[in-house]
Formats: sequence, C-alpha cells, structure tokens
Amino acid sequence: MRLADATWTEADAAAVDVALLPVGSTEQHGPHAPLGTDALAAETVAEAAADAYDGEAVVAPTVSVGVSEEHRQFTGTLWVSPDTFRAYVRETVQSLAHHGWTDVVVVNGHGGNVPALGEVCATISRHDDAYAVPFTWFDAVGEHSSEMGHAGPLETAFLRHTDPDLVREDRVEAARDGASERWGEWVSGTNLAHDSAEFSENGVVGDPAEGDAERGEELLLLATEALCNLIDAVVARETDRLPHR
Repeated sequence: MRLADATWTEADAAAVDVALLPVGSTEQHGPHAPLGTDALAAETVAEAAADAYDGEAVVAPTVSVGVSEEHRQFTGTLWVSPDTFRAYVRETVQSLAHHGWTDVVVVNGHGGNVPALGEVCATISRHDDAYAVPFTWFDAVGEHSSEMGHAGPLETAFLRHTDPDLVREDRVEAARDGASERWGEWVSGTNLAHDSAEFSENGVVGDPAEGDAERGEELLLLATEALCNLIDAVVARETDRLPHR
C-alpha cells in the first residue's frame, strides 16, 4: 500500500506488518542522469518489495533530500545537515509508530545517508516505540555492489530498466569521458577529498556505458529479494528479548 495514494480509512483498515520509508537525495548524477536518481531508486525498490512481500507493507512517502553536501559544487544539488536528516527520519518513524506500524525498514538510495541512518535507526530502536533498520539497495545486490560508484554502471543500469526516458543517452559518452575511476583521493587508507568535484570533472564515478537495462532488471530483482528477506527477519524478530531493556 502506497500511503500517499490511500485514504485514511483504507490505511486504518489495513493489517500492516511493516512500514517501508524510502530515503534518497536530490543531487547531481552527471550530465546523463537526473538529480532525483537516488530517491527514484529507493522508492522503486521499496514499492517492488511491498508488492512481492507475502504480507501487508505500507510504503511511506519518499524523503527526497538527504545528506549530499559532498556534491554542492554541482547546480541543483540540495542537502540538509546530518542532524536535520536524522531528526526528520526519526519523527517520520514516530508518526508511523503512532498508528501501530512499529516495525520499519528505511530503504536508502544514497551513500551519503548511510552513517546518519545507522545512527538514527539505533536511536529509534533504543528509545522510541518502534524498531527500525536501514537497508541500502546497492549494498544488497551481491557481486554487483563492488562496482557502485556514482552515476556509473549500477545506477545507470537501474535507470535504463526502470525509467529509461530519464537517461540522457546522448550524454552518456560525455559522462564516461569526464568520469573518475574511483571515489576519492586515497593516501594511507584515508580519503583526502571531501567533495566529489575534487576528483571527478563531471561528478561521475565509474563507466555508465557499462550499465544496460538487462543488468538493471537483475539489480532490481536482487534488491527486491534482499529487502523481502530483511522484512521477514524484522517482522519475525522478538525485540523484547533483550535483558534489562
């Protein structure tokens, strides 16, 4: 059930097992992919899992601005501070829990959100009347995960499968030419670069030409299966079993 499409009476009548909260970003994805790539991917994976899940899942509206200051030099990128992001996610989950939807998976499409999401989900689970865990789709696609850059083969493949009209195919070659091979500038295990503009001419990391629609279909299937497995584990988990809680 997409919460934004439902009436309150339909939401009230639903026997919801789990709530899915997609979170992404509005940030540069090179000259060939839209600013909303991460939010679109998170929402797509969440909705696919809700459809595939053997139970009732409610998909909350997508949080489409995230922790993206690392892309600030590229026009159109929006960002909030980690504190603001954590607070927004936490209060949204508290709203879901108010209606009895206390098991929540935060479905993430943006790497910059990962540290804040880990922190806020732990805080929610420890201190609020809810249990929340983060799920980042591109970390759950098996061997493909190692090729995750930025607007590179994985994200381009995903979009070519789910939203092909949004990929500017005439700009893929230019995106490829200006791309970096690796995220960051590494010395002694430390990334010296804070912003993507420091190491990528056009914001792209990886070769977007290597991501075709067939691969995108596989990525969506893998992410959906992984999320469904996680939902099963979250719903089955006994969160009151910890001693001295």
